[in-house]
Amino acid sequence: MLKAFLLTVAFMAIMPSSAIAAEPKDIKVKVTAGEYVLTASFLDNATSRALITKFPLTIPMMDLYSREMCYRFPDALPANEAGTSGYEVGDIVYWTPRHSFVIMYEQNGERISSLQKIGRIDSGVEVFKRTGDTSVTFELIDG
Repeated sequence: MLKAFLLTVAFMAIMPSSAIAAEPKDIKVKVTAGEYVLTASFLDNATSRALITKFPLTIPMMDLYSREMCYRFPDALPANEAGTSGYEVGDIVYWTPRHSFVIMYEQNGERISSLQKIGRIDSGVEVFKRTGDTSVTFELIDG
């Protein structure tokens, strides 16, 4: 067993660092709603990548059900990881049936089908309790 461990360590030492898979990095996004400026961390998936190609993006978001800010795209985004799940306050998701891009700011314990996780607001998501329907701008943060 020690021999196998030493061979593994030796092999990793001679491998180029580019051959070792790195942890995927979150994509940092600036989110502006009126006077409020937040940051978000987007996951590296097909839905996020499709959204980012549209940045900077300003969209009119509706305050729905006193729990979420929602914008419905006219056309579908890729969502190959969509499934049924709950959500956490601060999650940014895509609901495939209505092409809905959603920021969840309040919890009701619901599990939702056809949901694709995109990322999450890093902090301050509670500002959406006060904004009502508003335009929201999404921009990449360099870095």
